[in-house]
Amino acid sequence: MDVSLVVSNILNPPVLFFFLGMTAVFVKSDLEIPAPVPKLFSLYLLFAIGFKGGVELIKSGITQDVVLTLAAAMLMACFVPIYSFFILRLKLDTYDAAAIAATYGSISAVTFITASAFLGELGINYDGYMVAALALMESPAIIVGLILVNIFTVDGKREVSWKEVLQEAFLNSSVFLLVGSLLIGVLTGEHGWHVLEPFTQGLFYGVLTFFLLDMGLIAAKRIKDLQKTGFFLISFAILIPILNACIGLLIAKTIGMSQGDALLFAVLCASASYIAVPAAMRMTVPEANPSLYVSTALAVTFPFNIIVGIPLYLYGINLLWR
Repeated sequence: MDVSLVVSNILNPPVLFFFLGMTAVFVKSDLEIPAPVPKLFSLYLLFAIGFKGGVELIKSGITQDVVLTLAAAMLMACFVPIYSFFILRLKLDTYDAAAIAATYGSISAVTFITASAFLGELGINYDGYMVAALALMESPAIIVGLILVNIFTVDGKREVSWKEVLQEAFLNSSVFLLVGSLLIGVLTGEHGWHVLEPFTQGLFYGVLTFFLLDMGLIAAKRIKDLQKTGFFLISFAILIPILNACIGLLIAKTIGMSQGDALLFAVLCASASYIAVPAAMRMTVPEANPSLYVSTALAVTFPFNIIVGIPLYLYGINLLWR
């Protein structure tokens, strides 16, 4: 792997601010970000990337490439939690295995945005419809995780409120805003883009940087929870993203994605949810231990992906696409 890519990625301002946040916790600084600010910034990032994706989608049109990419996204969102579940069942009970599998079947929008910024720095183009893939991959894992719980619990008669599950899966704030912004981008097209460009483009990088500062603070605070997860889960949180990315890259190569799209698709396959799925699992599978699925996704997989994973997946693309 080209070490300069890793160094270049680490020296990006958003990634450096992520480290700054972690350092603040380790040295016991009193740095804190008021709770409403990260929430506002996360909503802004979802709005900006959804809107841009909608504009790009209407520019490219619904082509065969778009349909194949979205089908591949849905396939991976359903497939990843199933094989992850059986790997996790080697050491964990059904509830914890299903909750963690669902977490890794879903995606991290911030990792996707960081990868988009990485491609921008390298001058590698990608298609806006990848945002639609992002939106489609967020929810199915929640449904698959609950199905796994119901099939593999001892009595097989565990009652689940499917109305609440579906509402959390498809109408939670991140999915709703992302899909809504995508549709508005489709409806307004180029005109809408020019109207909002100073807000959606000019502020984007700075907001991402500040948001990752907060993520660094949170990730460092979660590191102590890793003592509860043990070597098996820490290894899983590093190796399963690599496996998922490899499968994603093979699919991307097979259906003819460009290098930029392939990287974003691999990142989507390799990332893990630390917002939507944990919220749904906490409500619907209270037997599962949140410190396991939150700490592995946020304190291990997220920093691994933004520091090493993204350049590593690009290295794989450079080998496969020669």
